[in-house]
Parts: sequence; C-alpha cells; structure tokens
Amino acid sequence: MKFQYSEKKVKLPEKVHAYAEKKVMKLARYFEEDAEALITFSVEKNRNKAELTVHGAGTWFRASESTSDMFASIDAAVTTLEGQIRKNKTRLARRLKQDAFVRSVQEETTFVPEATEDEYHIEKIKRFYFKPMTREEAILQMNLLEHDFFAFRDEDNGGTFAVVYRRNEGGYGLIDDIE
Repeated sequence: MKFQYSEKKVKLPEKVHAYAEKKVMKLARYFEEDAEALITFSVEKNRNKAELTVHGAGTWFRASESTSDMFASIDAAVTTLEGQIRKNKTRLARRLKQDAFVRSVQEETTFVPEATEDEYHIEKIKRFYFKPMTREEAILQMNLLEHDFFAFRDEDNGGTFAVVYRRNEGGYGLIDDIE
C-alpha cells in the first residue's frame, strides 16, 4: 500500500505518520498491493481530525474522525473504514464484477489559467474515466465515498452517461441521458 500525507493548519512529528501507517496497514489485507492511502491531518476548533481515503482497484473508501487526540482520531478513522468494508463486503462481492478490483480509474487534473473578464470561469478541470457499472454499483460507490452524487456509465441503459444522487426527502434519484 502506498501512503500520502497531507497536513492542514498543523505540523505533526514523523511518529504520527508512522503510527497512522501502522494502523492503516491493518486494512492492506482487503486491497491489492497497488492500493493508495491518503491521510489528511487537520486541527479545527481544538479538535484533531484525521481523514482517511483509500483507493484500491477502482473503489474508494473514506472515513473522517475528529477527537481531542490525533492518535485516537487515527484509530477511529481506521475502525470506521474497516466497518465500511465489512458492512459492504457482501454487496461488493455480489454486485461488483470480476474485474472490479482491477485498477481502471484514471484521473487527470488540469488547471485552467485565470479567466479574462468572464462572468463564469472554471478554476479546475478533472477528467475521469467513467467505468461502466449498474445503478446499484453506482449507489454503493457513492455511499462508500459519502458523496451526495456519483457520475457513471449506466450499463442498464447501454452505457450512457448518468448520475445517481441522494434525495433530501430520502432515497435516491437518477439523472439519465435521453437517446
């Protein structure tokens, strides 16, 4: 597993990074060797926050915990992430394809220079390969990321572009392409 660290509004000693790496390595058994872990440390309102994002073979998992102690925040984030994996283990095994754990997502980030007198200007462009998946897989991936929406290629509709989203009233919605 590859590790990246990010620190916001705080400078931590190397022993905190080593502790986080040791704890996150408990999750390595769920992922292939090329999995990536991003651990973000921050301090907000005298609370130590640890945010853990693990990307393994096209599936993203994220947990964020905030406590009075950074080590406890790391422990809590790892425990939360492990709970997500265990909770969704049967869903992942049942709904994802054979190649679901083969790395397939490619991300490219480009920054657009300052706009000249435009009322609307794009500050950042992200390009993604949208993996074909079923609507249920897209909802599962959205929930694992704890996002409110998720864009994907809809296998149930011939691979057209679609977006699933979480409705304010509860349940899910689908934005689909008309052919």
